[in-house]
Order: sequence, then C-alpha cells, then structure tokens
Amino acid sequence: MTHPETPGGNLVIRVSNVHKSFKTVQAVRGIDLAIEAGRFVAILGPNGAGKTTLVELIEGIQQPDEGEILIMGKTWKGNENYLRQIIGLSLQETHFIDKLSVWETLRLFASFFGIGKERCEEVMQLIALEEKKRAWVVNLSGGQRQRLALGISLLNKPRILLLDEPTTGLDPNARREIWAILRKLKEQAQTSLILTTHYMEEAEQLCDSIVIIDQGKILKEGTLTALLGEVRDLPVKPVETRRITLDDLFISLTGRHLHD
Repeated sequence: MTHPETPGGNLVIRVSNVHKSFKTVQAVRGIDLAIEAGRFVAILGPNGAGKTTLVELIEGIQQPDEGEILIMGKTWKGNENYLRQIIGLSLQETHFIDKLSVWETLRLFASFFGIGKERCEEVMQLIALEEKKRAWVVNLSGGQRQRLALGISLLNKPRILLLDEPTTGLDPNARREIWAILRKLKEQAQTSLILTTHYMEEAEQLCDSIVIIDQGKILKEGTLTALLGEVRDLPVKPVETRRITLDDLFISLTGRHLHD
C-alpha cells in the first residue's frame, strides 16, 4: 500500500483526512488511505468501527463532511457516470426479483451498462452457475445468491471492486467458492479490491494489505507479515505452538476481539 505522501505508484483510490458523522456519532474520523492498482486490501474492525461507512464514502453512497476522496484521480461530484462505469460493488445482502432466472437477472443488470450476452456468458462461467442458468433466484442457496451478486458486480469489468462482508452467513464451502472467484480476478491483475470482512482467514487468504479500523480511525495498516510482527504485550501470551493471528493483533491494540 502506498501512502498519500509517497511519490510514485499507480493509485486508484486516495482518501485524504476524511470525516463523517451521523448526529452525535463520529463514524469516520480523519482517515487517510491510498490504494494502488491491482492490490487487494482488507478493512477489518469490530461492529461499529466505521468500515461500512468508509466503503460507502468511497463508493459515493455517502458524502464526507470533511476531506477528499479521489477515485482514479476524480471526485464523485461531476464524475458520477464515469465512476459508476469503472466500479463494481456487492453489499452484505443483495435483494433480487425472486421469479427471474439467474440468466434473466444477469441480462437485466447488464442492460444498465449496455452489455451484451457474451459478457453475461463469461460471468456465468466465472461464478460457476451454468447449471442454474434457468433456475429462479428464489430457489438458489445462500452461497449461489452471493455468487450471483458477485457476478453482477463484475459485469462491467470493474477496475475497482468494493465488497462489504460478501461471505457473511455462508458455510465454509460456499465461502471458499467466493474466494476462488476472487483469486481468479487477482491472477488477472486488472482489478483492485477493497474487502470488509469479519473472517480473518478471508483477509489472510485474499489480501495483500490489511487496514485495521476502530472508532472511526485507522489503528494499523500494512502487509499481514509486517502487522503480525508488531504484536506486543498480548493480554494472554500464545503458547509456542500457536501462531500469532490478526485477532491477537487487535487485542493488543484495543483489548477487544475483532468479532466483538
């Protein structure tokens, strides 16, 4: 991850001193963040830490009270159409029309971008739902619905993908199916990813960099190896046979578990 003051680097997202409050709650308090092209970045923190608000600010759903957000060097104001074309997003829970088939759902969302059948076929293969092509969405499992939601977010071949807890509530097998899709994207090195998650293994498996947030501020950021190497003064020392984890790191910083 390249910091805003660092010269060089191909930045796709730059967040500079951003603040956001809701009545008396300061959800985001002076965050600075910079993400390079092709990097997969995990944003971690307990419930209420400000993760979702930060992602909503980046994706243009919320506007900052203070500070600036640049996507590909552009602000949202006056550049909405361009930025919508290059961003894909998938939220914690996506609602579809129950009595549309998987194929009809893909075609519907593709029409918003003027995308043809060929790309829908490509996405269908990527998310491994060919056998469910004619199935109604209402009959899909939770994992299949999430793969469909991810597929929709990929229709426009986004340069930036924003995923807010995309595997919450899924069983381990369904979760790993989502990971496999994201690994394929990473191999292509054409998409930058911001992922919020409560699953530490997910961040470890998929992401190049980790950002730990609590109470609207960034506590630590860096590679997994670098962050775990900084763990000090754990409330309970791990036994020699157990490796230090991201949860250990968060405990050392806040006294809480990441999933609290």
